[in-house]
Parts: sequence; C-alpha cells; structure tokens
Amino acid sequence: MAKGLSTALISLLFAAIAAGAPTSNSTTPTVTSTAPPEYSTVPPASDDPNNVLWFPDSDITPVPERGSLGASVLGPQNVQIDLMNADFLAPPTTDNGDVPNAKWPMGLSHNRLQTGGWARQQNIEVLPLATEMAGVNMRLEAGAIRELHWHKTGEWAYIFKGNVQVTAVNTDGQNFINTVGPGDLWYFPAGIPHSLQATNDSADGAEFLLVFDAGDFSEDATFLLTDWLSHVPKGVIAKNFQTNISAFDKIPSKELYIFPGVPPPDNQQAPQSPQGKVPNPYTYSLSQVPATPLSGGSVKIVDSTLFTVSTTIAAAEVTVEPGAMRELHWHPTQDEWDFFLEGNARITLFASTSDARTFDFQAGDVGYVPASYGHYVENIGNTTLKFLEIFRTDKYQDVSLQQWLSLIPPELVKAHLGLSDETIAGLNKTKQVVVGPA
Repeated sequence: MAKGLSTALISLLFAAIAAGAPTSNSTTPTVTSTAPPEYSTVPPASDDPNNVLWFPDSDITPVPERGSLGASVLGPQNVQIDLMNADFLAPPTTDNGDVPNAKWPMGLSHNRLQTGGWARQQNIEVLPLATEMAGVNMRLEAGAIRELHWHKTGEWAYIFKGNVQVTAVNTDGQNFINTVGPGDLWYFPAGIPHSLQATNDSADGAEFLLVFDAGDFSEDATFLLTDWLSHVPKGVIAKNFQTNISAFDKIPSKELYIFPGVPPPDNQQAPQSPQGKVPNPYTYSLSQVPATPLSGGSVKIVDSTLFTVSTTIAAAEVTVEPGAMRELHWHPTQDEWDFFLEGNARITLFASTSDARTFDFQAGDVGYVPASYGHYVENIGNTTLKFLEIFRTDKYQDVSLQQWLSLIPPELVKAHLGLSDETIAGLNKTKQVVVGPA
C-alpha cells in the first residue's frame, strides 16, 4: 500500500511539473491563466439600438409594433397620448419586468382657480412612486398674493417667469424680504411663516414651481393665516393682541389662499426687527451662477454648501443638447424628483432583478427615480433639453458608471463586459455628467 501511494504521488508531482504548476520549492508561478470570454457564460446582448420610434410632433398614427413584435390597434386609440409616449406603446426590447409608473404630466393635475392666480399639484395621490417629494405649479397675477402661511414640510422653489417678492420671519424673530426672478430659488424650512407676492415687473405676474420634502404633501393642507383666525373666537383674538374686538371686524370668514393685491414697491423694506435679520438668506440667485459647460450640455448644482438654509433639498439645473445625454448614473441614497422645462427626454429606469422600463417626457412633466435606480436622460428632440433634478437631501450626490469602470482594475472590466484594452483606456476618470453624441 505504501509503495503504491508513493508511486501515485510521484506521478502526480511529475504531471504538475509537466503542466507548469509550481512545486513546493517554487517561488514564482510559471503559468498565467486566461479567463474564458464572458459570452461563454451568457450570449452577447443584441446590437439593436432600440431607438424611440416616433415623436410628439410626428404626423402618423402610432402603432404598437417593434420589428416582428406587436400588432396594430383595432379598437379606440388616444393618438395624442400615444404620440407623447412612444416607449409606452412600443417599448424597447430592453424593457423587462414590472417598474411602477414614474411619469406625471402637470397638465393632468386638477387646477385650483383663484381670483389672482391658480395652483395645481403632484403628490402620491397621482404618482404613488414619488414617496419622498411632491410638487406644486403656481401662477400669480401681478400684485397677487399667496397669503401668509406655513407648512409642516420644507418648501423649495424655482421661478419660471416674472419676479416674486418673498417675506419671512424665523423662530428668533429675525425677518427677511427679497425679490427673486426667473431661474432663482427660495427655500423655507418647515414651520417658517412666509408670503409670496408677484411684482409688476412683468404685466403677466409670475409662475413658479414649488417642491416639498414629503410625497404626501398637499397644498390644500397648508396652514393659512386667514383660515386659522376664522376658526378662533374673536374674543380670544382680541385678548391675544390686547385690543378691542372691533379691530377685527373685517377679517375674512374663510381662507383667502391666493388673492389680488397692490404690487409691492421695488425697494420694499422689512420692518426693523430688534432681533435683526435672518443670518442665512431664504433666497438664492441661481440665475446669476455660471453654468458648468460639458461636452453635451451644461449643469448648475446647488445644495446646502452654497444655499446654506436649504438643508432638505438639493438640486441640479441640467441642459442636454440634441443627441446628447445625461450619463448613465445613479444616486446612492436619494430619490430623484425631476421637472422638465424644455425639450423632449427619454429615460430608462433599471430597478434591479432584471426590471427595466422606459419613459418619454415633455415640458411640464414630472419624473421620479427611486434611490439607486440606474438611469440616463437622453435628449431625443431637435432642441435643447432643460430639466431640474431635485433631491431630498442637504448634499447632491451621484455615481457615474463610466467613472466607476475607469477606476477599477481593467481586467475586471474586461472580464465582465469584454471591452478592448483601447476602449477601457479611453474611459474617463472624471464624471462627464452630460455627454455629447458618440
């Protein structure tokens, strides 16, 4: 038995040496192994570019067909809806599984019409996926006032058109007043009382976007000054202000919400407060910040490192030129709430577990991307795409796919994707954010 075992061991040793394997006395391996190509594990992905098949202004009746897949529509068809949502009716073959709806057009929201303006909103009632943030699109005629109020959430705003004068007083009795214009921001922390009034710098007044840091926010649940006092006994009101009941004979019997007013003067000053002015302004002139130019567009990023009072909302204003795209990326821990200002966009959401779904967006649409979902934003139109990325956080963060792959050993990238050495060497080690056409 011992002799047979020794013979077997000797045979194995000689076989190992013949194969080039290191012996117990070897210090350096003499064989390099080559990993099998990735396509030996799974077949290569299709070369089909899966482009969008039509556009909102296409002069066609859209058909839910892609190559040999699908069939024509025989029943009723809402052609206008289908033209605006090509990737709903004829999705790319890369879509798979079940991803909840991530698109809501503000044009489908119920509008609240007031004397002096209007307001319409998006929240989880209409877009259940959007659990972290909600939005309101508001219009004020020149001089009109969004009455004195406060919220139990933070309020972030971006002005589309016109100028708005805002006022606020913080918990220390320090006050604030300023006028902001198109492309500018304001932010009021939860519970801070404030007002909004359109100036007469434009005959049309102003229109703006409000974003709140809670998906279940409702504009109808705002804490309004007039609504509150109309539900307090007048004797209590008089006692509070140490005056006669008659002083409050004209207070409204119900909320005003939005109402006409006299446009404020350009040089309006806040009353002098014994406590002084707020240390951190509630407004930010984003319109005056130069955009960072990129190969396929531009970006402006603003968070609490620049707009110090905005501790629950960070944002990016992004432009993407025709044929370019916001690069493949994800946000580690923050959901993304998007609002499209100009142009036509296409986004595919990757939700893991092979789930993916593609959406088309136009100006006035809200988009939503849950945290860590891989995605891109492609300009599929022939004009500049402009949109806002908004996050419930104090610090803007994202992870770039290209930067990730460029900063790990090339062998790992090659083993996964089968890329050539030349392609890997060309990967950018800095975030591109927006990339131009290939």
